[in-house]
Amino acid sequence: MSSPALSLPNLLTYARIVAVPLVVLCFFVEGRLQGTDFARFSALGLFVAASITDFFDGYLARAWQQTSTIGRMLDPIADKLLVAACLLLLAADGTIAGWTLWAAIVILCREILVSGLREYLAELKVSVPVTRLAKWKTTVQMIAIAFLLAGPAGDKLVPHVTQAGIGLLWFSAVITLYTGYDYFRAGLRHIGD
Repeated sequence: MSSPALSLPNLLTYARIVAVPLVVLCFFVEGRLQGTDFARFSALGLFVAASITDFFDGYLARAWQQTSTIGRMLDPIADKLLVAACLLLLAADGTIAGWTLWAAIVILCREILVSGLREYLAELKVSVPVTRLAKWKTTVQMIAIAFLLAGPAGDKLVPHVTQAGIGLLWFSAVITLYTGYDYFRAGLRHIGD
């Protein structure tokens, strides 16, 4: 019997973690931050592949009854690493700028706060399940980031790709606020003095 750590669902999660620096590296191929069309489409391809693994790792783990402790731990970490790295990259290259930075800040702050809450509640042996809306939040975030990674290169093929990505980012920030509030409301019952 193979190790649960090396099951296909966990290998997909590991691949998502490995994809994070590769997506960022696409913008630094020439040694400086540069979002050329090739860099953007390369990053987009890696990001889409990594995002697809987010669906399949959990689905296959449940379908094949290969859920594991390491998978439950690493799956949300992989998601947060991918989203945070891409948001920071897009802010650094100017795709996300001005007021839109607030949408990215809301998303990043919520992810950190909910992770801290989950860690605290885990010590109390309290589980806070992922809601369906939180899964939709992740999906909208991934789609928004995909549009923004395409950015100006995508605008050359289909007008308004960047604007659509910014709109979706704001929409995901609103859902992020709501789901963050939802988690805190559920967690507050277990927080002592």
